[in-house]
Amino acid sequence: MTTTQNINPNLAWLGAAVLGLAGCASTPAPSVEAAPVAQACPAGVPAGARCLRGQDSASAHYLIVMPAQWSGVLVVHAHGGPTLGTPSTQRADEDIKRWAITVSEGHAWAGSVFRQGGFAVTTAAEDTERVRRIFVDHVAKPRRTLLHGQSWGAMVATRAAEMFPKSWEGVLLTSGVVAGPATYDFRLDMRALYQHLCNNHPRPDEPAYSLAIGLPKDSKLTTAELTARANECLGVGKPAAQRTPEQARRLKTIVDVLKFPETSVMSHLNWGTFALGDVVEKNGGVSPLGNIGVRYVGSPDDAGLNAAIPRVKADPQAVARFAADVDHQGRFAVPVISAHAINDATVFVEGQDTLRQRMTAAGHGGRLVQAFVDSREHSYWGDAHYPVLFESLLSWVEKGQKPTPAGIAQRCQQLQVTRGAPATGCAFVPDYVPKPLATRVFPR
Repeated sequence: MTTTQNINPNLAWLGAAVLGLAGCASTPAPSVEAAPVAQACPAGVPAGARCLRGQDSASAHYLIVMPAQWSGVLVVHAHGGPTLGTPSTQRADEDIKRWAITVSEGHAWAGSVFRQGGFAVTTAAEDTERVRRIFVDHVAKPRRTLLHGQSWGAMVATRAAEMFPKSWEGVLLTSGVVAGPATYDFRLDMRALYQHLCNNHPRPDEPAYSLAIGLPKDSKLTTAELTARANECLGVGKPAAQRTPEQARRLKTIVDVLKFPETSVMSHLNWGTFALGDVVEKNGGVSPLGNIGVRYVGSPDDAGLNAAIPRVKADPQAVARFAADVDHQGRFAVPVISAHAINDATVFVEGQDTLRQRMTAAGHGGRLVQAFVDSREHSYWGDAHYPVLFESLLSWVEKGQKPTPAGIAQRCQQLQVTRGAPATGCAFVPDYVPKPLATRVFPR
């Protein structure tokens, strides 16, 4: 990777000297943000890199990593989740360990932990923009700035891309939540179907509440207790041979109706309990999710299921507030590459069809390239896949060379061979086309 900036090892490189190296014609106005502080890098950061930490004016912690030989490219990372509870600086350490490939490619990496835990997308987008400004004002001026949103962080990135369109020159979305609030409807379906089959969340002798709120605010239920209830009803913690016929039947019904593997049952049930509770709390105690009018299919008795499954109504004002916080309109002013695993059971690949439709409707369809990976992994598909995505996005931004899915797949194999790795490490599927989200998540 060609070096365009030489970074002084001393803290002087945090000031005007670096801005001079970057070729600034004039000194910008002082930043309202405090300068970051050099600290030891967390585990997993490539050798020779330099790390900076700080807390921005909105109290969001952040981490900045500069490679030993900088390409001049800044990648601002929006992390997945959301993580419930009080944000921890450890989140950034986990993120850079997973995304060390970014720094290995010579790019600077900056990631905010976000000031709020849980479902707060707009403020997370603001925190993402803020860490970009901190880098520019106190570290160095990049020749190119890319925005990378991963999983739920793609929801943050799409908000940031529309809120701060002049801040980014390209956007990379991986395993992204890109279909807006409809992405989460199936997790309420999971909750309703589970209660229909199991009737133990809540139990008959416990206070009743609307499943749409996830969990009452004063509930003491823990994740371990919820797992125990699911194991009692579905046998999720047992080998298939040890489940009772009734447990096996119930579990199969969930898998057949909601179209995800049994290994994902607990994660989606947890989301429909604890994360949904966080969504509701941030929406004034009322829920933006409901299942009125949904027609469920795939069970041994669909008529009986639809007659008996619990029904809950979404609050219209909560729907509007939730959409205002998390949704995008596809109005992205820069090139976007969105990549997704075909068999992702956490965030369904069919959401990519919604992204394409929205960007096309907004007149920006030509700014989108989608790539698909033959994988079941959600969080990380292996080092082979990400360098070509960054390279392709940069070539598009800098040279106007719009990539194609076939070109990305071919280039991935070329890079693998160049680096002495097997080309089989690349799992891009150039001709894959995702179906509409409504084929995977029941419309309402």
